[in-house]
Amino acid sequence: MTENIEEIEFTIFDTETTGLDPACGDRIVELAALRVKGEKKLAEFGALVNPGRAVSPEAFAVNKITPEMLAAAPGIEKIMPQFLEFIKGSYLCSYNARFDLGFLNNELRLLGRPAVEDLIVFDVLTMARRLLPGLERYPLWFVAQKLEVKQMQMHRAMADVEMTREVFNKLNKICRDKGIPGFADYCGLFAFNPELLEHSNHRKTILIQQHIVNKIPLKMRYFSSHDARVSLREVIPREVRQENKHQYLVGYCCLKKEELTFRLDNILSFENP
Repeated sequence: MTENIEEIEFTIFDTETTGLDPACGDRIVELAALRVKGEKKLAEFGALVNPGRAVSPEAFAVNKITPEMLAAAPGIEKIMPQFLEFIKGSYLCSYNARFDLGFLNNELRLLGRPAVEDLIVFDVLTMARRLLPGLERYPLWFVAQKLEVKQMQMHRAMADVEMTREVFNKLNKICRDKGIPGFADYCGLFAFNPELLEHSNHRKTILIQQHIVNKIPLKMRYFSSHDARVSLREVIPREVRQENKHQYLVGYCCLKKEELTFRLDNILSFENP
């Protein structure tokens, strides 16, 4: 598979829902998606979904989806197979993937189908937080405004997908400018799937431990969470440490000439000695 992000097909998707929590019975009322490759739009998908329950007043205040709009809409049992066919062969992408994927997997569970676990899902919210550190906040409309995306957020699924696509394109350009053009880098920095990150960190830990035992310095490309810069570092590794939710490499940095900690998921790659 190509490493070039511009040659990879993504499906950017969004949901509108009856409320905020599928565990409390909230359901999807609208599902929309764009299939893209680079900046080219390949196909689009959009449907209202009859949830079999009322939209909460709080949700209606945001999405303005009325009972009359949903009365004649098909149920999720009709829409979900079409959506799964639409996304086949692509990688999923969403703004706040935890929310949208949570609702998507809840609907699959209610249908007796397996959750979306074998697809890599990229979170554009994570991209924004990591590439634009220091913003006052990170709702989609605010990030779009900071990136000079002209359209307004309408809080309807397809409109939000279109805005997410514009933000995604802008953030991809920032990645290219920083020297982060590859699929493997994107997986390490922006993928939502916890098991993917765990597997990646495990492989990094094995290599680091080998260098610790053999007392060999590590050369690595490192992404700084502080200023979103990518640099080449040479580190004499001492240990791998777990702190809260993250794992860190602790070692002497030959560039800074002091002992530092490096987040494992920020290590983009190891350079050959």
